[in-house]
Amino acid sequence: MVWSLVLLAVIITVSRSWGRLRADVTSRGVVLWLGIGSIFLAINWGLYVWAVESGLVIQASLGYFINPLVTVLLGVIVLKERLRRTQWAALGIAVVAVCVLTIGFGQLPWIGLILAASFAIYGLIKKQVGVGSVESLTIETGVLAPVALMVMTGFMVTGQSAVESDGVWGVLLLVLLGPITAVPLLLFGGATNRVPLSTLGLMQYITPLAQFIIGYFVFGESMSSTRWAGFLLVWTALVVFSIDMYRSARRSAGSANPANPVVTEPD
Repeated sequence: MVWSLVLLAVIITVSRSWGRLRADVTSRGVVLWLGIGSIFLAINWGLYVWAVESGLVIQASLGYFINPLVTVLLGVIVLKERLRRTQWAALGIAVVAVCVLTIGFGQLPWIGLILAASFAIYGLIKKQVGVGSVESLTIETGVLAPVALMVMTGFMVTGQSAVESDGVWGVLLLVLLGPITAVPLLLFGGATNRVPLSTLGLMQYITPLAQFIIGYFVFGESMSSTRWAGFLLVWTALVVFSIDMYRSARRSAGSANPANPVVTEPD
């Protein structure tokens, strides 16, 4: 949180965006809503770090696999959006998958569910506020950084800080977590305005897939047959959802370009 804020301050200085940030800060309700969003972002960051440290990377990857489906569900509940039949089918398969994974893990996969829900709510708040990616992330980390600094100070006072326990190399790695954390969020925010939604949606699956591969092949986390069945159902739901998203994007492109109509099948 702290080093992300430092990086964002440098970016805003280089891009001469302090005036735009000041205007966003003084806008009514922006800081309040982004402050609320930062709480969900902190929950997401903190739980993910804890899951990695606890050897639960595969369950964490589940959260980011089902995040797009939770986002769609939020759209129905909060924004009163209407879903197509294939989208309802994808959500239904995902619910069955969670039930199967509950059996496989021996408990509700709460880590994955909280990660998915927290990031989906965070995305919903950012979409509703409508502030630029750099400015919004700066405000969010600005809200979180004082709390993080207090925690860091507490570790230093009790002799548990990375400066004392991990040496220069450990401190360097922690500093690098700033850009490693902030840059993907900035790129994602910028991509939403530049990359087709269908492409962006499919690319979001790269991260949980990489997490799953690392958890299984690198960290050697176990996967029972029931867990495999649950993940296969999740992936099936995502395939159904992605096909629907691709077809919808083609229909939109066809209606926007009547000279080159796209023939589609009815839902």
